[in-house]
Amino acid sequence: MSEKGLKALRLPVYRLLDPAVQWLVRHRVHPNVISSFGFGVTLVAGLLYHQDRVRLAGIFVLLGGILDIFDGRVARESGLASKFGSFYDSTLDRISEIVVFLGIASLYNTIRPGAADVTMVYVVFLAMGGSLMVSYTRARAEGLGLDCNVGFMQRAERVVLLGLGSLVFGLAWNGLVLSIIIVIVAVATNLTAVQRIIWVYKHATGVPLDDGPSGRSPSSEGKGGSVDGQE
Repeated sequence: MSEKGLKALRLPVYRLLDPAVQWLVRHRVHPNVISSFGFGVTLVAGLLYHQDRVRLAGIFVLLGGILDIFDGRVARESGLASKFGSFYDSTLDRISEIVVFLGIASLYNTIRPGAADVTMVYVVFLAMGGSLMVSYTRARAEGLGLDCNVGFMQRAERVVLLGLGSLVFGLAWNGLVLSIIIVIVAVATNLTAVQRIIWVYKHATGVPLDDGPSGRSPSSEGKGGSVDGQE
């Protein structure tokens, strides 16, 4: 699905959440506070996975994703968007993903000890690595002044797939559905990272660095963070 198509799917969600966004703006809730609260929510999700409470963990994953939308939109609407806020939000997002995947790895290490679960632990780590690389490739490209907003498994897609799948199916069929979701995330995130590498190759090959060895151009200042839950 094209990025244009994905954005079209997000618009109804944004419209649904807009009254809450306006309420937060009117009450002067700082976007960094929302980011911090969302971070706490996803830490709880990781703990719930560790405790084998998969359906409840799915709720917290989805709630964390909604709060990740809120902080960016509140920042824009309130005029409080800043470079630190962008950095802070993106950093918390990465830590959150690590904690959630560690919780899932712990889940597979306890529900059915055996060769199959050992394999799934490695798949979870592959999914975690792919998710981090999706974020890193965009951030590094933006550091070079390129808006590398391509790929089909960005943060929103990961949150919906993992959160909704966990909520609806839990450990049904001996955890088969959850395992399939993790495999999909592992494959799709790494393919997205490769897709972004190819995109940067096509757009940056032969283009000189603008200001020395840092590889950072003046036009890229202030980029690199998510403003609406994307990366």
